[in-house]
Amino acid sequence: MGLKNGSIFFTDKEALESYSLTNQFAEHLEFDLVKDKLTATEDDAYFALSLSIRDRLVRRWLRTQQKYKDEDVKRVYYLSLEFLMGRLLGNALSNLDFYDECYNILRENSYSLENIREFEDDMGLGNGGLGRLAACYIDSMATMELPAFGYGIRYEFGIFEQEIENGYQVERADNWLKHGNPWEILRRKLTYRIKLYGRSEMYTDEKGNIKYRWVDTYDIMSVGWDIPVPGFKTNTVNNLRLWEAKSTSDFSFDEFNAGNYVAAVHKKTESENLSKVLYPNDTMVEGKFLRLKQQYFFCSATLQDIIRKYKIIHKTYDKFAEKTAIQLNDTHPVIAIPELMRILIDDENLGWDEAWIIITKTFSYTNHTIVPEALEEWAMPILAKLLPRHLEIIYEINRRFIEWVKINYTTDTNIIADLSIIREGETKKIRMSNLAIVSCNHINGVAALHTEILKTRIFPHFYKIFPDKFVNITNGITPRRWLLQANPMLSGLISDMIGDNWVRHLDELEKIEKYADDLHFQENFRSSKWLNKKLLIRYIEAEHDVKINPNSMFDVQVKRFHEYKRQLLNVFNVITLYNRIKDNPQIDMVPRTIIFGGKAAPAYLQAKLIIKLINSVADVVNNDPDVGDKMKVIFLKNYSVSLAERIIPATDLSEQISTAGFEASGTGNMKFALNGALTIGTMDGANVEMREEVGKENIFIFGMLAEEVVALKSSAYNPRKYYDSNQNIKRIVDMISDNFFNPNEPGIFTEIVRGLMDVDYYCLFADYQSYIDAQDRVSKLYRDTVGWTKKSIINVARMGKFSSDRSIQEYSDKIWHINPVKVDIET
Repeated sequence: MGLKNGSIFFTDKEALESYSLTNQFAEHLEFDLVKDKLTATEDDAYFALSLSIRDRLVRRWLRTQQKYKDEDVKRVYYLSLEFLMGRLLGNALSNLDFYDECYNILRENSYSLENIREFEDDMGLGNGGLGRLAACYIDSMATMELPAFGYGIRYEFGIFEQEIENGYQVERADNWLKHGNPWEILRRKLTYRIKLYGRSEMYTDEKGNIKYRWVDTYDIMSVGWDIPVPGFKTNTVNNLRLWEAKSTSDFSFDEFNAGNYVAAVHKKTESENLSKVLYPNDTMVEGKFLRLKQQYFFCSATLQDIIRKYKIIHKTYDKFAEKTAIQLNDTHPVIAIPELMRILIDDENLGWDEAWIIITKTFSYTNHTIVPEALEEWAMPILAKLLPRHLEIIYEINRRFIEWVKINYTTDTNIIADLSIIREGETKKIRMSNLAIVSCNHINGVAALHTEILKTRIFPHFYKIFPDKFVNITNGITPRRWLLQANPMLSGLISDMIGDNWVRHLDELEKIEKYADDLHFQENFRSSKWLNKKLLIRYIEAEHDVKINPNSMFDVQVKRFHEYKRQLLNVFNVITLYNRIKDNPQIDMVPRTIIFGGKAAPAYLQAKLIIKLINSVADVVNNDPDVGDKMKVIFLKNYSVSLAERIIPATDLSEQISTAGFEASGTGNMKFALNGALTIGTMDGANVEMREEVGKENIFIFGMLAEEVVALKSSAYNPRKYYDSNQNIKRIVDMISDNFFNPNEPGIFTEIVRGLMDVDYYCLFADYQSYIDAQDRVSKLYRDTVGWTKKSIINVARMGKFSSDRSIQEYSDKIWHINPVKVDIET
């Protein structure tokens, strides 16, 4: 150990290990937080412990990055506008194997580790599955020792905090940085200039070549913040780099001296708004401009950073594609394609053909949706004003591609219109998914059914032109967070029976299937579920004025609110059960606690109205003496990663009931099954593959298949026929229409009723009876405790395929072609 620039540094591993976590904890408490044992709070203890763990991460992190540089390895860069990381302390303790040591340190100082973990704010830089998938994937990349980097935006305000007022969703700012973030490290000198607006200027260079430059721009600066990402029990610590927007000039003295105090800081405020909030409301033109600015800002900063690292070793671009793989997580980062093209041909003076080869060998694209409005398009006037040079490049890419299509594929104008990157119309639009398919070396769907729909329904002509580009890589989840950390009781039981190698090799869970009929193991399995339910009950009863029957089935649907996810169909089941009770108050039924959770986008009024309906129904059901403890309906506000870690281990029944053909994959379905919940669901997304893995007898499947949904819609589907022919549907719709659940706010659910009766776009009426029949099968099985438990154990045992480690291995093998790098901490 020595002293350098006033700081302790370690010359070997033994010296570092001898400098105990206890010492580090005490020093951070005293010197960083300026507290002693008498004045320190639990929040201080959280911060000091996190800084101590970060110290241990940093050394491995530096060695990891140096190893990548020394060996000049091929690296993958994962670009995502969302990273729903949740809380980081528990993940770091688990991956570094420091949990027990830290538990003891805190106990010696009169703190509880579990209590202080509650002081960490969720790092909620995502809206749902897309961001959580990115977080799972960077965990797996580090665990698998792959040279990988994540890039995103350091939003000052993450996904909003959700309050429920009079049953309505109300959005509050999620100021997740209000107390600071002990995990992030500011890279003070890591800044890049980002250009916006201006114009494209043609000129002739000294060799007589026609060139273009982007001039008269409005510039802002990007500043990097790094989050270390440790692998599970490896020395690898990869990096998540998040960009913050800064103004090029903080203050105008001229404006200030003239008395224009607001104008004096206007440019700074306008520039830094860019990284203020995740997903600005883009129903207005100003919101669309801000969203595109965000996407370009993080892509430009990222590409400049990637090129900087490449140029440390390489002087030409001959090996750029050989050393670089860039994965675009959905269409949000697709603007990176014309940006890299611009850098290569305008700034680095490569020819078009040479630059295009690099583009097509470097980029790959993950599609996450088939919902039309989510296939991102940008109006040409917005792109022309904000990124004029990029629009020129996109037009040239499209011109060359369409010429190739006419020569090699077809001259049919309708097919060419479908293939074109430019959607013609009164306002021309740039189809970002088409741009990605034309430019990338691979396009992957995220579940087998989803990929098949992409190939046959959404992009059939692209698939015929580029059949080798399309691959499937089914999503996965990290078992470290979603079983080992979230459910220590079940994970401990599993490890006692088969060892803990499953944490890294999830397919080893199949070894517990031989205990599925073992009554003693079943009893222990049920006990772990019971204890998790009691913990969730404690949380619910502290937040809500309601008593939960611990013997009830916990029936759960927690996810982002969207009509295709059909939370409304679940409400129909709630009302069906309620009507059965009202018709026969002495009915012998399986008691249920039906739990909803999730956020609706602030501008998505129909989804927000469904949240209101859920809460209105809950008010009636929970206060009806005829219902008693037979059923309770709960909406848990402000759904987040940390709340999911409470809910999922306690769940008996997982609702995965989207309209077939609309959910790309889903990962919540995997998390619930991994924790022993049985699934009721449609043949949609990854449910299809889950059914193949667990067996059709161990999952409750209902409803139309994807092709049947298409056929129904193409044959003039009339939802009113179902209303007229099914008395339960009619009764439920009439109750909603007649303000049964909202007597004090008549008419508020009119739009829900009108949407169902006139269109029913997501086929609730068509699937209703099949869903209710499946729910009755669920209730029947739940009465058979041994049979239910056996199926739960089988579900856990057969979840091996759905590890994010498997997904990342497939990305590595099929698309990136990168190899693990062993990091040695020894000097």
